[in-house]
This record gives sequence, C-alpha cells and structure tokens, in this order.
Amino acid sequence: MKLGEIRRLLDTHQIRLTKSLGQNFLHDGNQLRHMIALAEVASDDPVLEVGPGLGPLTELLIAKARRVLAIEKDQRLVKLLEQRLAAAPNLTLVHDDALDFLRRERRDWSAWKVVANLPYSITSPLMVELALAERGPERLVVTLQMEVLHRLLAEPGTADFGALTLLVGLQYESRDWFKIPAACFFPAPEVESACVCLARRSRALLARAERATFVRLVKRAFSQRRKMMFKLLKEEWPAESLQRAFALVSLMETVRAEAVSLEQFVKLTQALHTGARDT
Repeated sequence: MKLGEIRRLLDTHQIRLTKSLGQNFLHDGNQLRHMIALAEVASDDPVLEVGPGLGPLTELLIAKARRVLAIEKDQRLVKLLEQRLAAAPNLTLVHDDALDFLRRERRDWSAWKVVANLPYSITSPLMVELALAERGPERLVVTLQMEVLHRLLAEPGTADFGALTLLVGLQYESRDWFKIPAACFFPAPEVESACVCLARRSRALLARAERATFVRLVKRAFSQRRKMMFKLLKEEWPAESLQRAFALVSLMETVRAEAVSLEQFVKLTQALHTGARDT
C-alpha cells in the first residue's frame, strides 16, 4: 500500500488518526512480506491479527492463510475494512478492544499464529495476555517498540530484564527479529521499531497448574526492583518455605529479582508450589 493510497483512503473516509490508539500503519510491502515469511503462514493456518488498520497486512494474510481473525478497535476503520475486504470469505473482522476480547474469549489458540502490527499503546499487556493464555498461539510475529524488544530479549543482571522478559519467556523463545525504519510507517513513529518472531517452546517449562504460582512469584519479585526479593516474597509466602526454596535453587536471601534467571524462577516456582500443596 503506497503512501498516496493511505492518504486518499483517510481523506475519502474523513478519518483523522488517533494517537492514543497507537495508529502508526506499517505500509511497506517488503516489511510486511518479511513478517509473513517469519511466521511461515501456510494455507491451513488460522491467523490472528490485532489492529489491522487500513488492511495492508490483512490483504496479504487472507491470500495465504486458511482463516484470518482481525480485531480492530476503531469503528471508522472497521467500516472501511468491511468495504475494502468484504469479498474475502476467509476473513472475520471483529470490532472490539483486543485485550478485552482475549480476556473474554478463553479459547484454544494453540493451532493459531499471531501476525500483527501491534498498536504500541497495548504492546506489553497484549504480549503477556497471549503468552499466559492456557493454550497460547504457536507463533507470535509482531511489530513493537525497540525498547520492548530489548525487554523481551534481556539477560539477567541487565536493566531491561524484568517481569515482561519472564512472563513471555516462560512459554516463548525468540527465533529472529529485524529493525523496521520509521519511514515504513504512516505516520512515522517517534520511537524505534522492530519485528520479532517468538515461537512456543517445544517443551513446557512448568506444568499448567504451576503457571499461576510463577506469575504470582514474578510479579511480587519485581514489584519493587531495588528491594531484596526474599523480603518482597515474604509478603505472600512463609519465611520457612522461602528459605527452603532459595536453598534448593542456591540463591542468597540478599539477591534482587533482576539477577535471577528464568530457569531459577522456574525452580523456585516448583519448590513453592509443591510446598503450598504439602501444607
């Protein structure tokens, strides 16, 4: 989709973009095709797209996938998309807030792929919602702010390492990523952007019943980054249980959460979950 076509569509439908909705439309064909290649979209795939906007990615997806479910919050864009893509039999267009939809529609997404130019205003919570779904998508290929990418891929002991790293990393691992120039969007964003490909882990690190304990543990541990993790966790677990768990994982009671790896958080979760079940 050329810039001239974008401007024409917006002018024709008298649409003024809303900054609060994170409306920066990725229109560059090379970048869009690169996204679809990373997702390895096949003819039997169901694909979820969040924030289709004017539909340049949607058009490519419906030509490749068996089914496309596109969720758009802006009613004006929904009407425009209905006119432009009404003939596509494999497209389901939903007018809704994507976060609300995902929290309400507790469906099995395990066979799905997510391919989306995400609205930057909801990137982090949406990534966590998808990652923590009971049966999450097979693959996530999404655009995001470069700073969010750094947090997703961060190593323990770095400033970017935190709750987002762990909550998404529990279920997904990075396959690849690439930077997207600002000129590929309309309007051009004021932040650096990238596209990342995350694949669901072939082997689950925790049993499904243990995931709630992991989430509780991670959120409490990072509730105050500068404080020692042990002291924070004592607000939710008995000191004796924590001492046993920390000893099992060879962690000092003075450690801060940002220095604890995903593997160590997994082991802590298993120890605390088992301890809670035994009491």
